[in-house]
Amino acid sequence: MIVEKLAVVGVGLIGGSFAAALKQAGAVREVLGVGRNPASLEAALAGGLIDRAAGWAEAGQADCILLALPVGETEAVLGQLAPYLKAGTVVTDAGSTKLNVVAAARAALGDRFVDFVPGHPIAGSEQCGPGAARADLYRGKRVVLTPQADTHADAVATVRLLWEAAGAQVETLDAAQHDRVFAAVSHLPHLAAFALVDELAQRADGDTCFRFAASGFRDFTRIAGSSPEMWRDIALANREALLAELDAYLASLQALRQAVNAGDADALLKMFSRARNARENWIKTQDS
Repeated sequence: MIVEKLAVVGVGLIGGSFAAALKQAGAVREVLGVGRNPASLEAALAGGLIDRAAGWAEAGQADCILLALPVGETEAVLGQLAPYLKAGTVVTDAGSTKLNVVAAARAALGDRFVDFVPGHPIAGSEQCGPGAARADLYRGKRVVLTPQADTHADAVATVRLLWEAAGAQVETLDAAQHDRVFAAVSHLPHLAAFALVDELAQRADGDTCFRFAASGFRDFTRIAGSSPEMWRDIALANREALLAELDAYLASLQALRQAVNAGDADALLKMFSRARNARENWIKTQDS
């Protein structure tokens, strides 16, 4: 048993899977669910993800609180919780951006910011809601923590133990470095997938395009099925780093366009070969 009582704000895929994993591991005695959608809370209760629904006051008395919600809601939610936090309650989050979350937590928690541990599980699905949650979602996956200089070591240790109990491999990064890295390897790919699907959908013959799209298109655009609300917040929250990555990607696309336009077979082969080799090397590191 790591904590007696866990409160999860947002019991969808991310929060629900965290709760399910910890219940399965025997790492928590009781899980409270907090959210604005009664139907989601009822579904989480029926699915055994939580033991009961709770309000802000009761959630604030939990030993640990996980925020699993769009990053744009962080400050408002922490503001609701702050008056009720008992001494020693550890608060953490699962947001995909960290600098803005850190700033929001400092503003909302004041002196209690030292008990806040910024986190980001590198796992997910295009599916959402309590019905998508599963206990093995984090097994073997990375979770990044970005504690600040004033974050209590005990709080970090508790959050690390909880994620490890869920089956994850925990690493730490500087918050700014985190946002730069994930702008490149997560946020940009999501925006690219959304943009491609949207561009095709706006065409006069879009229905025909989709009718003939097959597995390659499905694989590339799978993540365009993710939550629009969540990715809107991420794009705005990580604007500076994401703009730099968009500019770099646009330059690469422009180089590709020039090679195609010029009929430059050598340039195309070099680019495609570099990309394939880089991906194969990455896959090997994932499998090792």
